[in-house]
Amino acid sequence: MTLLDASPEAPPVPAGETPEAPGRRWWQRQPRPDPGSPLPPLSPRLRLARLALILVAIVAGSLVVQLVVVSGLQQRATQQRLYDSFRLQLAEGTAPVNPVDSDGQVVAVGAPVAYIEIPGIGVSEVVVSGTTSGATFNGPGHRRDTGLPGTAGTSVVLGRSETFGGPFGDLAQLGEGDVITVTTGLGVTQFEVIGVRREGDPVPPLSEPDEARLLLMTTEGGVLAPSSVLRVDAVATTPAISGAAPLFAPTGLPPAEQVMASDTTTLWALVLWLEALVIVVLGLVWAWHRWSRVKAWVVFVPLVVVVGLATSREVARLLPNML
Repeated sequence: MTLLDASPEAPPVPAGETPEAPGRRWWQRQPRPDPGSPLPPLSPRLRLARLALILVAIVAGSLVVQLVVVSGLQQRATQQRLYDSFRLQLAEGTAPVNPVDSDGQVVAVGAPVAYIEIPGIGVSEVVVSGTTSGATFNGPGHRRDTGLPGTAGTSVVLGRSETFGGPFGDLAQLGEGDVITVTTGLGVTQFEVIGVRREGDPVPPLSEPDEARLLLMTTEGGVLAPSSVLRVDAVATTPAISGAAPLFAPTGLPPAEQVMASDTTTLWALVLWLEALVIVVLGLVWAWHRWSRVKAWVVFVPLVVVVGLATSREVARLLPNML
C-alpha cells in the first residue's frame, strides 16, 4: 500500500466526549432539533404566569381601543338617544326644572337636564345629571351641588377633554365674548364668556349678587395624562331664572362626583367581567391545544373581544371623570 492509498487516522477523542458523526467535522455546527418535536410541559407556576400575562395584555389592549376608538362611537350614539328624549320632554313640559322630576323622584344620574351649544368650538351636547365617571361617559355632567344653568348663582358643568367624544376638549380656544346657549326645562339662557383660567388664577368678581353664571370645567395636558384643570367662566346676558335649590350642599356632594374623581360603585361588575374573561381565556387555551387553531380563533376571538371591551369599560370608570 502506497502513501497515497493510506487514509489519515481519526484524531483521538478526548475523554468525556463522543466521536463526531461521519461526514461532519468538529468545527461544523450541531444540527438543530426537529421543530416538530414536542416542548417540555410548563410547570403549574409558569402556566399561571402565562395566563396572567394574557389577561393583562387583553385588558390593556381593550382599554386602549375602548378609550381611543369605541368610547367616541358609544358617546355619539348615546347623545342621539339623549337628544331625542330631552327634546320630547321639553315639548311635553316634563323636562327637569329642579332636582326632583315630575313624578316626585330625584332625577337619576345620567338623565338629561340641559342642552348646551358653544358655536365657537362646535359643541352641541346634551348635559346629564351628575358628574360621576359613568355619567360623563354619555356627555357633560351637571354638578348636583349647583343650580341648573340660568338660575341665580354659579352652575357648574364638567366635561371630558379626550375620551368618550371629548366634548370639552377645545374649551381653551374660547375667549372673552364667545356665546354659550343653554336650554333647560326653565327656559333658554344665553351666556357670554368672561375668561378662561387655570390653577391659581383669580375668580372673576360678581357684578351683581343675584346674577346667573356658568362654569365649564375640563382637563388639559398630555394625551391621556391630564396635568391641570381648565375653567371657563361665563355670565348670563339675561336676568336669572327662578329655580329650586340644589340637591346637595357644597360640602355634601358624593366623592364620586367631585372634580377628577373616579367611580368605584360598580367594582362588583368589574369583578364579574374579569371572572368571565378568565373563563373565556381558559377556554381559548384549552381549545388551542385540543382543536385546530383556526377553529379556536373563530370560536373564541369574538368572545374575547366582547368580554374584553366590557371589562375595559368598567376599568374606564376608575379613571378621572374629566379625562
